[in-house]
Amino acid sequence: MKQRYWLILILVVAAFLRLYNLGSGDPVNDEVFSAFRGLGMMDFDEAEHQTTPLEWYDSHDPVSGRWWMNLSFHDHPPLVFLTDHVFLKMFGEHNFAFRLPSALLGIASIYLLYVIGYTLFAAPVGLLAAALMAVTLNHVYISRVGLQESYVIFFLLLTSYFFLRGLKDRRAFIWAGIAFGLGLLAKYTVAVIAPILLTYALLFRRDVFRSKLFWLGGLLALVIFSPVTLYNIGLYQATGHFDFQIAFMVGQHPDVWQLEPGKDIGTIGDRIANFVPRLIATNSWLFLALFGAAVVAFFAKATLSYSNVLKNNRITASEWFLAIAIFWTALLILKIGPSYRFLTMLTPWMAVAVAVFACGIYERARVKGWGTVAIAVFGLVFLFETVYAVNNELADYPVGSTPLFASKVRYENYNWGYNELGDYFANEFAGKAPAITFDVRYKFLEALRDAALAKANADGAMLYPAFVVTEGNFDNGAKLWTLDRWNIYHAWPIISGDTYRQYLNDQGADYFARVGFKNYYLIMPTNSVLPADLRPLTGNAEVVNIKNKRGDVAFKVYVGAL
Repeated sequence: MKQRYWLILILVVAAFLRLYNLGSGDPVNDEVFSAFRGLGMMDFDEAEHQTTPLEWYDSHDPVSGRWWMNLSFHDHPPLVFLTDHVFLKMFGEHNFAFRLPSALLGIASIYLLYVIGYTLFAAPVGLLAAALMAVTLNHVYISRVGLQESYVIFFLLLTSYFFLRGLKDRRAFIWAGIAFGLGLLAKYTVAVIAPILLTYALLFRRDVFRSKLFWLGGLLALVIFSPVTLYNIGLYQATGHFDFQIAFMVGQHPDVWQLEPGKDIGTIGDRIANFVPRLIATNSWLFLALFGAAVVAFFAKATLSYSNVLKNNRITASEWFLAIAIFWTALLILKIGPSYRFLTMLTPWMAVAVAVFACGIYERARVKGWGTVAIAVFGLVFLFETVYAVNNELADYPVGSTPLFASKVRYENYNWGYNELGDYFANEFAGKAPAITFDVRYKFLEALRDAALAKANADGAMLYPAFVVTEGNFDNGAKLWTLDRWNIYHAWPIISGDTYRQYLNDQGADYFARVGFKNYYLIMPTNSVLPADLRPLTGNAEVVNIKNKRGDVAFKVYVGAL
């Protein structure tokens, strides 16, 4: 009964750390590109150097022979986009909406880690592992952004749990296959669970290969993943190459993707050299120290037990499961590059390793009469990890030096001021619709624009003849969600400074007034210098200062009339 109460407390703390003020922090990483495309289930995100089949063929018409285009996306499987779509429709176009699935899956992952630790070892290990992952910075961070890795961690743990259950009840292999298939629909990196489970089965449970339900589970995974398979077959038949990720894996470098964002990961030497520093950048020093001690203890035990010094205390199959999981996950990360978000895949296994180590320490301390002291020390560890996570993820800005108290991972959703800029325009555009729009490049964008205007008209929105010009240094991801979303999905005429100049050069200095615009907004980040040719827009304009949460002016918006 006490275990249940402890577990409930752990989940409550985990929920608080993941849900509190979830929309805070600017959307500046790849969560934007998932949310932006998920909003309309449209494989387009203004990526000039990574165009998509939707742009190449500019048609959703299945009669054209491109029936496969709606089955997946050009760079990732569809499940995360679909989930974002559902949550954005339910809760509106807010950071909270596309981050909520990550937070909920993060909380669920805490519970799954408990049952895995319980299944492999014992209830205390499960509780300690769950408690550690509930409060440690690395998992709090990944649960508070809308990246795919929170999905990856969840499905890795869910598949592992059903596999471990299947060792006793073969029917659970069916559910393991379903979890694995769904995981692959979220992101290809979930495939790492296959070598983990197969290696363990080959070494310790070869009987599972004689189970029809084991193979049926694998077949179900392939069936669930089949939309992506069909997408790649169709894409290959049409273009001679696979999707962005698979093409890179098999050595294809098509001309349409001459630039490969995220694939500049350096040599294997570079990746090895960056591995530990980036672990340090994304975890607390205390958690890493405890994990390091757990690794040393594991190797010491293995050395002594297999040299017969500790012949009655050999490494157990459960400990080998954990070691195998860490080995294959680390190998995958070295292959794809140790970026901050990829390193989060190690966190669950690290938490279990520390829990096993801590339980061993406690047993020795209890025998010597130091059990209470050990519990107090563990309590201080959890307190520090909680404070460290709050300082780096819940606080608007972390305090203290790096890495003792602050972490570089905060820059994954730092409060630069984009949220405040987005709030300003959400207020400006509320109840209004664009009176004038610009031409767009693609037919599918035309259809999107026409649908947005029709909806605004049906809602009785007031027509507002205004346009927006952006100039200066913007983060591409943050700008995509904060500003370009209003252009693509709501038809507002938002253009860059270069496009504005082009219109003046081609159509004349009075072009914007001539076509009927009455108002304009010029947005300038304060870290940019206003070009001389845009200064006429500031002459009689009202200046609105957009401040970040620290109170610093992040953007200047010049609001004027033509």
